[in-house]
Amino acid sequence: MTDAGTTMTFHPMPQAGEASPWAFPTPERDILPNGLTVLHCHRPGQRVVAVEVNLAAPLDAEPEGLDGVATIMARALSEGTDRHSAEEFAAELERCGATLDAHADHPGMRVSLEVPASRLPLALSLLADALRAPAFPADEVERLVGNRLDEIPHELANPGRRAAQELGRELFPAASRMSRPRQGTEETVRRIDADAVRAFYREHIRPAAATAVVVGDFTGLSLAELLAETLGAWTGPAAVARPAPPVTADDTGRVVIVDRPGAVQTQVLIGRVGPDRHDRVWPAQVVGVYCLGGTLTSRLDRVLREEKGYTYGVRAFGQVLRSTPEGTGVSLLAISGSVATDVTGPALEDTWQVLSTLAAGGLTDEERDAAVQNLVGVAPLRYETAAAVAATLADQVEQYLPDDHQAQLYARLAETGTVEATAAAVSAFPVDNLVTVLVGDASAIEAPVRALDIGEVKVVSG
Repeated sequence: MTDAGTTMTFHPMPQAGEASPWAFPTPERDILPNGLTVLHCHRPGQRVVAVEVNLAAPLDAEPEGLDGVATIMARALSEGTDRHSAEEFAAELERCGATLDAHADHPGMRVSLEVPASRLPLALSLLADALRAPAFPADEVERLVGNRLDEIPHELANPGRRAAQELGRELFPAASRMSRPRQGTEETVRRIDADAVRAFYREHIRPAAATAVVVGDFTGLSLAELLAETLGAWTGPAAVARPAPPVTADDTGRVVIVDRPGAVQTQVLIGRVGPDRHDRVWPAQVVGVYCLGGTLTSRLDRVLREEKGYTYGVRAFGQVLRSTPEGTGVSLLAISGSVATDVTGPALEDTWQVLSTLAAGGLTDEERDAAVQNLVGVAPLRYETAAAVAATLADQVEQYLPDDHQAQLYARLAETGTVEATAAAVSAFPVDNLVTVLVGDASAIEAPVRALDIGEVKVVSG
């Protein structure tokens, strides 16, 4: 208790300071003597340095019948070099507190490193070894193939992954690599061995066709000298121009039901192809699609989740699949969510109603303002880490975009008007040109879906 005569002195409440201007950083660009392009960005205070290396090894470069060899090669890069066994390499990474990951996708391969700035020299040396002289030991490749084969049944059992695979198969012709699983099928992965991995490496991995992005606090480091001693020691043949095959797609309105007898939920994936980030409509499309399904307050969520209670959440998004220097790339535009089996028909009907209403009445100024505020206002938080900045810069490289693209994008988002955002969203999801994939119990959902008359309906085995 406080005595009656005692007074308490409160410290004054801290006041917020004046907001400082923010812009996405523009990197400096150099080319090492070995042909490796380097983008580096000094970020004071970011004492965990992030490195992203783009390698020009797209999935469509995989030999026929060996889908998945790029993924196995990416995973095998850290399984030993000419200087370290697999165990020694892992121990050295751990000793310097670094993480090293790699994955393959349609645009190419990406190797990602994060390490405390004080240990950057050792970590860059290990990264350089992995790129320069990976061992690809036969037993380790065999183990990675076995791991990948173990993953495939789990992916097929996952409704979301199964829907994505079926959508790719429907949208793209069978000859297109985009129509097949990114990491290969059981049939193709079984054919992969160490010789196939080494051959793919020799054919595609070289410094002259690679770009390294380095972001972090370089105080006390001679970055140019460090890069020259590590990644600069990687040698290889000259880059060979490899034109990207044209992408064709069929988004004729139709429905595919992947039968899962007894399923209590239906996984919904509605999609088509659209332009990539080179297209002038991209900023308006980002805003419009965000209004449609980018957050809990979007139109789709408001109807399907809040009003009807059909789902825990539904999202609309655009994802670049492959870009070209000429700006003729392609993206996936999609709506994704899951609903209870017994409301699959009504949920689809309401989704089409939302899209039709959008086309007829447009977005409101309030929806547009909220979307722009969220997209632009959250950017400083989104890019607090060096890894986030490095990943976005690497995306720009992968998609043949200028170094200041992301900074310019935020300016364009802020300038996008309601009418422009509406037109882009309507163009992204025309009700007559959407491929719908449903993973669920066909015996329960086929009849109500057919009654909607949103396209031809077929049922395939789950």
